[in-house]
Formats: sequence, structure tokens, C-alpha cells
Amino acid sequence: MPNLLVRNVDESLVQSLRERAAAHGRSAEAEHREILAQALRKPRRRNFSEVLLTIPEVGDDADFERTDDDGAPHVFG
Repeated sequence: MPNLLVRNVDESLVQSLRERAAAHGRSAEAEHREILAQALRKPRRRNFSEVLLTIPEVGDDADFERTDDDGAPHVFG
């Protein structure tokens, strides 16, 4: 398996990596691999219910009820 060497990394980033690794119970090297994998993996397709859950609340059903168009011309019939 190939190796990856990253040079000139800011010390604060290295410390953040160590802290994040400790929080996840793994080595800094394993944490680094996980971060790279998550960043570079193709996004998985969401199923229909996951997409529906992302639709924001925009009002009640009554807000979208059809009203009578007294005197307005009917375009489609």
C-alpha cells in the first residue's frame, strides 16, 4: 500500500488531529486516513425519504389551498 507524506503542516492542525483522534479512540494516523477517505469518497446517493426530509417547512396545507377565481379566465379549459 502506498504511503503519503504531508509536510509543513501547521502545528495547530496537528494538535487538532491528535485531539480528534483521541476523541474517536484511534491513532492520529488512522484519523488522518479516515478524514482523507471521507473527503475523497464519492457521495452516496440518498434515498427518496432522505431527500424528502431535507425539504423545509414552508407553511400549513391551508396556505396552499386552491381558491375560486371569480371571473378570471380559465387558461386550460
